[in-house]
Amino acid sequence: MLAALLLSFGVIFVAELGDKSQLMAMTFALRYRWWVVISGITIATTIVHLASVAIGHSLGATLPTTLIAIVGGIAFLIFGAWTLRGDSLSEEESNKAGGVARSAFLAVVSAFVLAELGDKTMLATITLATDHDTIGVWIGSTLGMVAADALAIVVGAVLGKHLPENAIRIGAAVLFFVFGAWLLLDAIFPGTVAGLVGAGAVVALAGIAIAVQKLRRDRSDESPVSVGPER
Repeated sequence: MLAALLLSFGVIFVAELGDKSQLMAMTFALRYRWWVVISGITIATTIVHLASVAIGHSLGATLPTTLIAIVGGIAFLIFGAWTLRGDSLSEEESNKAGGVARSAFLAVVSAFVLAELGDKTMLATITLATDHDTIGVWIGSTLGMVAADALAIVVGAVLGKHLPENAIRIGAAVLFFVFGAWLLLDAIFPGTVAGLVGAGAVVALAGIAIAVQKLRRDRSDESPVSVGPER
């Protein structure tokens, strides 16, 4: 069990480095408290990897990963629109703060469950569970993913302290749109670079939109201010 735990931790930790899940973790950390994000990731990872070891142990069971990926892509687009619109609950009102935290927690859990089903870390966990102790693989893979995503959460939390709120909101929304396009196109065109191309296109369009908005703002600031006639 210990050998399976250590092996799974190392494999999943390395597989998670640079994965979209790390970007997701950083994105959520830009908007919400770190403990809400890490707890949501832990719950989601525990659920997904429990299913993974069960599949690997039973050999041959499959999940409709294409349908799940499509649902996940749509969910991320919704998250992006929600983030761009802004939170409906005011964090300044202490009596509503608990509602914000609960909404964020549910968003993190659902997002990571949908994103990880069929992802390479899930497939790696299934593969490990076919030949190693299932409990050790479950614990090790869960800890490995949480540890890798915790690194991204630290980065997101640090950035969140040094960036203006509007920039954080727009940046987080763009990343959610990127994830949504990535998941949808990967599901519709499996085995191709369509997902990466779509994600790149979203980034390019967002960059153009931001540049145009900045240009308009600069022109507005440079416009002459009308003054009354001299007396």
